[in-house]
Amino acid sequence: MVNNKSSARAPDPDQAADLRSLETVQRVRKLAFAACGLLAATALLFGKPHFASGSLTHETIEYAGLLLIFACIAGRLWSSLYIAGRKKLELVQDGPYSISRNPLYLFSIIGAAGVGGATGSLTGMALAAILCASIFSIVIIKEEGFLRKRFGQAFEDYARRTPCLLQRLSSLQISSETVINPQLIMRNFRDSALFLLAIPLIEGIEELQELGWLPVYFVFP
Repeated sequence: MVNNKSSARAPDPDQAADLRSLETVQRVRKLAFAACGLLAATALLFGKPHFASGSLTHETIEYAGLLLIFACIAGRLWSSLYIAGRKKLELVQDGPYSISRNPLYLFSIIGAAGVGGATGSLTGMALAAILCASIFSIVIIKEEGFLRKRFGQAFEDYARRTPCLLQRLSSLQISSETVINPQLIMRNFRDSALFLLAIPLIEGIEELQELGWLPVYFVFP
């Protein structure tokens, strides 16, 4: 049986500096996502997917995107039950963290793919997932570097048996009890629900294009 938690220690000055560095990386990550979102919205205003709105292919991709978004929300909530209030303080290894070292980021990538799919474009789905994964990869490197320094061999053992992103369901372990932080979980839910806001935005742009109120200058696959 794997020890699900590693004892938290008060960070030394070097670790405090590492924490500040992580906070900076997270701020840059948020700015990068905001910039990508703005660029994507601008592209949608003047472009449309190759598969016509209302076609079977377009609608199938849209529904697949919606399912991915709901999977993202459910997965992020599941992950937050285990990590909320414990991140960087404990080496969480149970629940979703027993099958992926970064389940929150994994489910966020799934959600990004869902948002891309909501446009009715397979290219949009793939591009959104790739961009999201690229941004998170930098954050993961920094965060895991911190955890490696903080927890030493315990993290090395955890990393050997648990993949970075891809799920390995055979290693799932559920602890008999866990401490829940309702405030942080609700904040995570609000953040996750933002993925759903993309749906009415995309649908509204499509409707305006159908009415001829927005010009279409290019088509994307």
